[in-house]
Amino acid sequence: MLYFEDIEIGRKSSFGRYEVTREEVIEFATKYDPQPFHLDDEAAAQTYFGRISASGWHTCAMTMRMVVENMAANRQAGLGSPGVDEIRWLKPVYPGDVLRCESEVIEKRASKSRPDMGSMRGRMTVFNQNDEPVMTFISIGLIRRRPADD
Repeated sequence: MLYFEDIEIGRKSSFGRYEVTREEVIEFATKYDPQPFHLDDEAAAQTYFGRISASGWHTCAMTMRMVVENMAANRQAGLGSPGVDEIRWLKPVYPGDVLRCESEVIEKRASKSRPDMGSMRGRMTVFNQNDEPVMTFISIGLIRRRPADD
């Protein structure tokens, strides 16, 4: 189990593999971001994207899936997250892309009001199969401190 005390600033990790499908791009967009360039080939061809692309919010959801799978494989004493900062969609994500993640711990702080926990900030970069960054954000995570009996 990884606790607050085990987190090192500068620690990097690479994880995840997510294959983006056309069906999922259209399904997500239909429900949550029904803009024409996420739904229709002809409409998308008339835009900067050139073809159907995933919603940025869909890219966030696919990333979250990879994060949760990584947390399940590498147990942490995580307590959730109060949010993210500085989200940027750098490059379109298209059906057929294969995404992966790289994270780096950039800050950690013990809680002053809750001695049993701390927080950490990390820079997350999502890459496509060509190692091109498609999205970045700063994650904020809450994590338990190591219990006295461990």
